[in-house]
Amino acid sequence: MTIIIPKSNKELSNTPKAFRPIILLNTSGKLIKKVIGNCLQFHAISNNFIYLYQLNRLMQRSTSNAGIVLTHFICIGWVKNTMTSTLAFNIAQFFPFLNHCLLPCILCKAGFDLKIKHFFSNYLVGRKTWYFWNNFSSPFFNINVGVGQGSALSPILSTLYLAPVFHILEKYLKNLKIPVFILLFVNDGLFIMQSKSFSISNSFSFCSYNIASFLLKKFRLIIEYSKMEVFYFSRSHRVFNPPPLDLSVLRALILHLKKT
Repeated sequence: MTIIIPKSNKELSNTPKAFRPIILLNTSGKLIKKVIGNCLQFHAISNNFIYLYQLNRLMQRSTSNAGIVLTHFICIGWVKNTMTSTLAFNIAQFFPFLNHCLLPCILCKAGFDLKIKHFFSNYLVGRKTWYFWNNFSSPFFNINVGVGQGSALSPILSTLYLAPVFHILEKYLKNLKIPVFILLFVNDGLFIMQSKSFSISNSFSFCSYNIASFLLKKFRLIIEYSKMEVFYFSRSHRVFNPPPLDLSVLRALILHLKKT
């Protein structure tokens, strides 16, 4: 069978419908990636490896779930007559910075077969890129980090990469008896605190950020300071002036609580 590819849309339109070629899209590779991604996700969830509160881009874990969880915490705080505050953070350049050497080790830790590890060890190597700036074009250079953000495999690979970080973080916070709930949304996260005083909430936020920043650096990731925000939810009708959250000691920012 011979497939004739038309040189232009005009040539295609002048061809009789009975003889027009079928334009084949490169969907086989995308379909295979989707199947692999679904299998990885099913296996990781079966082994309880994926962090429970990692939402979005996963099966049965949507954006709506994040809103429901946050609303639930706010309402529970109102019932208990406590304030609910959240520290929102973002992992800078998350997808381009995933370490190719560390990812196969995480796959082994998640209980995948060694064949899966060897596959991804080869899948993420031998890539090159270059940059354009106005009339300047850089030479090619190798890329030894990152996963394709638009790829069908990027959601599950990025989720698996973050899973051990937040499992360890959760254990740290429990051992220190810091009552903080962690909610993740791809590479964005929330530390949710409830207490009866602003100073206690700020101390919880400070400790949580300090430990999270330390662990993320171990995994070659950093928190983007400029996108950090603190929110405070209250039913009180009186004017309140919560103290700022001072993270300057940790080389971050001084954040003022946003009233909601």
